[in-house]
Amino acid sequence: MNNPLRVSSAGASDVGRRRKHNEDVILVREDLSLWSVTDGAGGHNAGEVAAALAARSISNYMGATVRKAWDQPIYDPFGIPNGGRRLAAAIRKANKDVLEVARHQNKYQNMVCTAVAAALCHRSMLMHVAHVGDSRCYRLRSCQLEQLTLDHSLLIEVLEREPDLDNTIVARMPRNVVTRALGIEDNVRVTFRSFPMLPGDRYLLCSDGLSGMVDHPTIEAALTEPSSPKEAVDRLIALANENGGKDNISVIVIDVDADVDLVGWQAPLATTKPETLDSDIPEIQVLGTDESDTVGQRLSLIESFPPDLIEPIGELFKKNKDDQDD
Repeated sequence: MNNPLRVSSAGASDVGRRRKHNEDVILVREDLSLWSVTDGAGGHNAGEVAAALAARSISNYMGATVRKAWDQPIYDPFGIPNGGRRLAAAIRKANKDVLEVARHQNKYQNMVCTAVAAALCHRSMLMHVAHVGDSRCYRLRSCQLEQLTLDHSLLIEVLEREPDLDNTIVARMPRNVVTRALGIEDNVRVTFRSFPMLPGDRYLLCSDGLSGMVDHPTIEAALTEPSSPKEAVDRLIALANENGGKDNISVIVIDVDADVDLVGWQAPLATTKPETLDSDIPEIQVLGTDESDTVGQRLSLIESFPPDLIEPIGELFKKNKDDQDD
């Protein structure tokens, strides 16, 4: 039994109520079992170019590597799903393409975008998810919504270093500062994970135009309500606009079901050996990566925060820099 899963999906992107241009791009490729949301930022509509270029690059890479993917075992020698590595490699290729265009065309300098992508593997019944930035992936299972990605943002980075930071300080921190994005540097770090699928799972990919405007319980309720993927997409976009629609809103909903009873079903064993792999006002503010040479950039940006935030947040990054220097 090679393909026990039945998948249906839908996606849409809306400009929202405050923006003049839509710099989000959605990708729905059921033929490749691939979906992505890219959220652009940059002046003169360059963000839209970055997002469109990244989406096309991810699609092209995944399409060009289908045969190689089927020849590989499900897991590499280190126990990591090859499908997850492949999806992360697609996003890294998209990053290189965005940088290449930006370097050769002045009007696209400094264009960046965030990205989240999901790829379903029918052999392993795994959903691979990869992302850079604050575009998100959620999974609804048994009427409970779980966020599968963790934003690459200043807020999350601060909390990772100081989880017991007072909530009054956390509440005043900016929410739109991302620490990773496509188009910043050659060696972008892509976070990827793989999740076993069950019939009845519903996945959501979205830009921060949804997650920033609609809270977790409301998203959960909207996805739990019986509906087709298109109906769910339309409902979520409407909710974001009802709450102000301050940003572009992009939503993809993916439903996974089975044509047969999967009890006792097992993924086929892979016997081939894996090949060796070479190792306007911006919508978001990009802080850079979390390498040591960007600490100074972070401290500089922190100086523009409200005065009562500068000292506690600045101390966190100064402490980190001191630790690195030691």
